[in-house]
Amino acid sequence: MEQYLIGLDNGGTLIKAVVFDTAGTPIASASTKTSIITPEPGYTERDIEEIWVKNCECVRRALTDSGIEGTQIAGLAIAGHGKGLYLWGKNNKPIYNGIVSTDNRAWRYPEKWKEDGTFDRNYPKLCQNLMASQQLSLLAWLKDNQPSIYYDIKWVFSVKDYLRFRLTGEAYCEATDISGSGLMNVRDKMFDLEMLTDFGIGEMYECLAPIRYSSDLCGGLTAEAAKLTELPEGLPVAGGMFDIDACAIAMRVLEPKDMITIAGTWSINEYISDKPVLNREDIMMNSLYAIPGYYLIEECSATSAGNLEWYIDNLLKKENLSSAQNVYHFIEEKIRTTETTKSDVYFLPFLYASNTHPLGKASFIGLTLYHSEADMLRAIYEGVVFSHKMHIDRLVSTREKPSSIRLAGGMTKSKFWTQMFADILNYPLELVEDKELGALGAAMAAGVSAGIFEDYDDASSKMSSIDRVVRPNPEMHAKYQKKYEKYVAICEALNAVWDRFDQ
Repeated sequence: MEQYLIGLDNGGTLIKAVVFDTAGTPIASASTKTSIITPEPGYTERDIEEIWVKNCECVRRALTDSGIEGTQIAGLAIAGHGKGLYLWGKNNKPIYNGIVSTDNRAWRYPEKWKEDGTFDRNYPKLCQNLMASQQLSLLAWLKDNQPSIYYDIKWVFSVKDYLRFRLTGEAYCEATDISGSGLMNVRDKMFDLEMLTDFGIGEMYECLAPIRYSSDLCGGLTAEAAKLTELPEGLPVAGGMFDIDACAIAMRVLEPKDMITIAGTWSINEYISDKPVLNREDIMMNSLYAIPGYYLIEECSATSAGNLEWYIDNLLKKENLSSAQNVYHFIEEKIRTTETTKSDVYFLPFLYASNTHPLGKASFIGLTLYHSEADMLRAIYEGVVFSHKMHIDRLVSTREKPSSIRLAGGMTKSKFWTQMFADILNYPLELVEDKELGALGAAMAAGVSAGIFEDYDDASSKMSSIDRVVRPNPEMHAKYQKKYEKYVAICEALNAVWDRFDQ
């Protein structure tokens, strides 16, 4: 009887379940969105029970559409957005909305810890800069602002660890997620009571579940979960992983020479190393990779393609867009009416967060009567890539220059934008197309856990391949480089303005 694997991918709003065969072919999928709750500016939350119910619905629908019997599923694993906060209470129920990785309510805490020396004391253990959306910052904020919630916490989870807990009833912190939370001594690969106490949240040490790796068996489906998903009770559930690890595994990032950039809501730019890179000026994050023995070296910010989605949903003049027309095609027909050097408009893709200042806001710079919506759309396309380039330049400064970069994200469906990435970054780009990479990486973890594959190298050789290479145009790179230098100068000039927001 042929075996199949299920990968669940949970982003900031989108949930997707995919049934794969062991050759990596998606047999069926189901997806849905959850609503974002914004009770105050800078807050981004989701209903934690809704997330659980909709994940089960997606699994059930994908299984039904596949025509496969539940007994043919060999295993399941989840990929999920990193950072954010999902809490389980002492009453054995959710006690707060899920907080998404774009939340900025706790932005003062990383700043305070830098000012008072707490960050410097603990950096050798943390191996990463601190962010407002990490569990460390959010828990400190809860302690000061919602103490009744804080002192009722039983388990601290990332989104995928919360969902796996609901599936199996067993609580674990999987290494790729928890090592990017600010709660872990990444250097020693352990939780550290002394470090948490120094940050003022020592009570949380008892709320951190045992650490497991992505392909470790972390329990089987409970009777309740089996009923909701229509999968067999006891079906093995692997640890799963942070979605950026899942995309990297699915794109065959198996050696330190490989580099990847992911364009989603977040601009994720990363490579792996057998040791952390302790250069806090150039590297945002060191976390534990899905392959034991490796660190994931990461430069990231919530400054990527999600900015275009916001513009499409709120401002794009779509009256002439037919239901069958690809939105990228519609946008790019507009952009083609502009010219790179004459369209001297700049967009700072800071709708969710900034990678230049913690209070930076999204902005169009340079608009005149000459410009149209087409120029604004070009500026968004370029601004997103410029933000990626900032991160990639920092990464490359810490290692040997890569021969190519692997590109992932929904924007790879656009040949125009993909070519722009190649031209601005000035690297050949390798693409894995139409593969649902987050779910695929999770399915690989399930396959390794179930013994179908020996390891991730074996899994990726059977389930994934590089499908296309996009090469940069040197003439276009020279034009974009001049614009990029002006983009950087604009960001630097505005830092003084953002500083006044704190006064």
